[in-house]
Formats: sequence, C-alpha cells, structure tokens
Amino acid sequence: MKISRIAQVGAVAAIAALALAGCASNETAGGNAPSASEGPTLSGTLNGSGATSQQVAIQAWTAEFQTANPDVTVNYDPQGSGTGRESFQSGAVQFAGSDRAFKLEEIEAGTFDACAEGSDLVEIPAYVSPIAIAFNVEGVDELNLDPATIAGIFAGTITTWNDPAIAATNSGVTLPDLAITPVHRSDKSGTTANFTDYMSQTAGDVWTYGSVEEWPVQGGEAAQGTSGVVNAIKGGNGTIGYADHSQTTDLTAVNVQVGSEWVEPSAEGAAKALDASPLEEGRAPTDLAFEIDRTTEESGAYPVMLVSYLIGCVEYKDAEIAPLVKGFFSTAVSEAGQQAAADNAGSAPISPELAEQSQAAIDQIS
Repeated sequence: MKISRIAQVGAVAAIAALALAGCASNETAGGNAPSASEGPTLSGTLNGSGATSQQVAIQAWTAEFQTANPDVTVNYDPQGSGTGRESFQSGAVQFAGSDRAFKLEEIEAGTFDACAEGSDLVEIPAYVSPIAIAFNVEGVDELNLDPATIAGIFAGTITTWNDPAIAATNSGVTLPDLAITPVHRSDKSGTTANFTDYMSQTAGDVWTYGSVEEWPVQGGEAAQGTSGVVNAIKGGNGTIGYADHSQTTDLTAVNVQVGSEWVEPSAEGAAKALDASPLEEGRAPTDLAFEIDRTTEESGAYPVMLVSYLIGCVEYKDAEIAPLVKGFFSTAVSEAGQQAAADNAGSAPISPELAEQSQAAIDQIS
C-alpha cells in the first residue's frame, strides 16, 4: 500500500473538500453524499463476498443500485468476514464485506489481486449494528449481565444459570439450576472478533483470549454463520449466544452494564458507541477503520456492537470494475441507502459527517 495515514483527519478533510467542490451541484438538501442513482447508468457484473451481518443491508443497497442501473448485476455471497476478505485478496471478488477492517500488518504483507499494484484500500464503515447477546432460558424473560459475568459465561468459568454472579445482578428473577450452553460461531467471523474484543477490553482478566475471529474455547455449541447461531439458541433450553441484532428479533437479549446503566441492544446505542470511538492511526486517507472504545460509559451507549466495512481498491486492475464499485459504495453511504439499511436491517445510519468522509474516500476509486 502506497500512502500512510499522516494527519489522517486533515487528509480526509482535504479530499472531502475537493470531492464536494466537484459535485456540489449534485448534493442532497441534507448534505449527504449523492447516491449512484444521480450518476450515469452503469452496466456489468459486480461480485462481492463476506459478512453475514451485512447481508440484509446489502440486499437493500443492491435493490436501490440496480433500480437506478438496471443493466448492473450485483452478486454477494455471505460466507463470513474472513472468507470475504480472503476472496477479495485472491481477486475472486471485487469487493468484500467485513465486520472488521484489514489489520495494518495484513495490508503490508498481503497481495490484493483485484487492485492495481501499489493501490491503497478503500475501507468504508457502511453498516453499524448492535450485537445481541441472546438467550433462551425457560421462565426467564429478562437478564442483566455485567461484562465480567458475560466473559465468565463464554470463557466457561460460569456454567449454571443460578450461579451467584448471575443472581447478583438479577434480583427477583428465578434462575434455574440448569447448565449454560454458550453458542459460538464455528466459522472465521468478524462478529466473533467484535464480541471477543468487547470482552477483552471490558473484562480482560476473565476473558484472556484477546480479540479473535476464530473461537478459542473448547465446549459449548458451534454453529455456522449468523443464522446457525440464532437457530442453535432457539433450539435449546439454557442456550446463550451472540449475533447481529437484526437477526435476533425472535429472541430475548441481555441488558449489558454500561457505567451505572443497564442498556439493551439498539441501533441508537451502537451509534453512540461509534461516536465515542476514534479512527485508527497510520492508515491511508481512504481507509476509515475505527478503534472501538468498548469501555465507554456514555449514557445510552451500547458497546457490544460491530462496524461492518465495505472494502475495495482505490485503483483496480480492471478499469471497468471501478465505476461499479464506486456507484455501489456511494449508494450504500447515501442518505437513502443508509435509511434503507436501517428500515430493513435495523442498523444505525452513519452520521452526515462520516457519510461525507466516506464519500470523499469513495470518490478516489478509479
């Protein structure tokens, strides 16, 4: 990758100024970046792969993009974040959806076969969503859990539902003498990376495995993909697992302790947690990767959340692909695209400021 992020915020602001000057006549009244529907009609096939969390949002963005560009076909294979990034690196797809950005060392070491030599990456935080810690315990309709107790359950040190640590934060709740079955992802997962990052940051003395994409603990029940985890939780009594909140509507979710509050998963809470977090240092101006602060005590913030990225090249080997990626990514971060994702997937629309930064990065794609 050829550009390091020195004075990243200023660089993005400069790009944004150039981009806005070039397309001021196309701005919406709300100040958001224009969607692809305002540009020329495109044609061709665009292939992507990756996060299951983004699947519903990508379907919504695809519908809007293809309505404006009926000669474009967008294919997205939700195989998981890890597989999506690997497919993008190998050139099997032209973009990836991932619940984490590429690490700096991966960018330095890796080859990206769809990208022109020396090209930087575009990594856009297009999808912001809470991760629900969902459970299925007969007779229990609500649970308050602090970070250490959550970490103990998933580390395997808290094994029954009537454990004193659970009882301590759930006065008046009748907890059964029932084994806990923690459900985790069997595949390499960005959702797992975000969930383990939460436990590592907030209860690192209990969860000692760090922030990882592949589940490190023996025991419990493993399931493929988000839908597999949700089905496993539904199918048992005493189960608890983690999944994108948009796909847990039929389950009950834990209220998480944040400061002195008990906070339920919500798009608004996830957005507050993102707003409390900085961009990572040392990245290219087009690489908008966040360093999520899971320890925030901001009122109403829900730090068990994920930022899922759309990932592409600044410069593509195949110049005919670039306008398709540019148009699709622009649709995703537009006001209409973010609202479509919120309506269909329950995600949190990114802020106008982040949408402007994202569009400035997207405008560099060629």
